[in-house]
Amino acid sequence: QVQLVESGGGLVQAGGSLRLSCATSRGTFSNYAIGWFRQAPGKEREFVARITWTGTYTNYADSVKGRFTISRGNDQNTVYLQMNSLKPEDTAVYYCAARRGGSSDASIAYNYWGQGTQVTVSS
Repeated sequence: QVQLVESGGGLVQAGGSLRLSCATSRGTFSNYAIGWFRQAPGKEREFVARITWTGTYTNYADSVKGRFTISRGNDQNTVYLQMNSLKPEDTAVYYCAARRGGSSDASIAYNYWGQGTQVTVSS
């Protein structure tokens, strides 16, 4: 089992950048694929990005492609989401999630979730 902790959220102006981190406070990320999801007020949770446990494959939602980058840290126990050119519509609570085996765009495929970190982008 892994226990996930997100950090790095905050308030930023449109066009700015933030880097979110997802770390494990228990266990390791070895053999776990990681996904980032977000949920805005009144909306369903949506897929943002995912990465395989080897880090060799990544995938992004169309809405963030070219602006966000998911990556694994050298210690293999941290996953980052670099968010550039932020827009007000990126405002949401961002969650990281983990699952054994292959990565997925579907939130239901993930077994472990962090508590979320708030990202607010002002116009």
